[in-house]
Amino acid sequence: MPKFDGQVVIITGGSDGIGFAVAERFVTQGARVVIVARTMSRLEAAAEALRELGGEVLPISMDVSDLNACQSLVKRTVEHYGALHGLVNNAALHHRGAFTTHAASDLVQMVQVNLSAPIYLTRSCVPHLVDTSGFVVNIASLAGCVPTPGSSVYSATKFGLRALSRALAEELRSTGVRVSVVSPGPVDTAFIMDNLDSVTDLTLSQPVLSADTIAEAVLRSAEDGALERKLPARSGVLATAAYLVPSLARKIRPLLERKGRKKRLALLASRQSSHP
Repeated sequence: MPKFDGQVVIITGGSDGIGFAVAERFVTQGARVVIVARTMSRLEAAAEALRELGGEVLPISMDVSDLNACQSLVKRTVEHYGALHGLVNNAALHHRGAFTTHAASDLVQMVQVNLSAPIYLTRSCVPHLVDTSGFVVNIASLAGCVPTPGSSVYSATKFGLRALSRALAEELRSTGVRVSVVSPGPVDTAFIMDNLDSVTDLTLSQPVLSADTIAEAVLRSAEDGALERKLPARSGVLATAAYLVPSLARKIRPLLERKGRKKRLALLASRQSSHP
């Protein structure tokens, strides 16, 4: 029997990238999924692809920064399926560049999407997850393990999401609800690849992973409740060391940035050759 047979899972940012890959994994394991994103046309295309895999899918178009919509999402899910077993907080927003180059409203919007929405959705889901001994998996980032210049607010939101996950894992342990966080480096999705010119050299210095790799880590975390998975593992160790020893981070940053600049050129050349 599939591991998640009959379970109901909400996945934000589920129309493409990591979110869609996560939805595919759960569908193939027998779960019924609710995929959430802003654009209904993309959601419908994603839902059709998931149904072709035999999945039962409910696409819901909404803005996760709208807290009232978050509450309605949970209510609608439970009314439609009768239960809720899991939540994957994947939706994210990143206005890249120096802090002072962005309007204050854009910076606050990142906090709303990346941190406020997971807080509100998780709070709305927990009573239902207690009933089913369910799970929450939050998608953070290695940028939430070490402060990242050029991504200050994004980094701050991912630090916050990791802290939330760790604290809730302890708070909810006795209820049977599993809370995990997956913290990847750069991933080969539009979130990175469509913005190569604005992605920091430091970010691109690390191995670029596939969305399927992250989805597999999410599935494993939903199953075993591991506190955190950092991907790739070596980059996770490097990020932790840089956080604990800031002087080390300053020393190795120029080397990593040079490596990242070379990676950017290679990625741009590869994209140009595949899209002449």
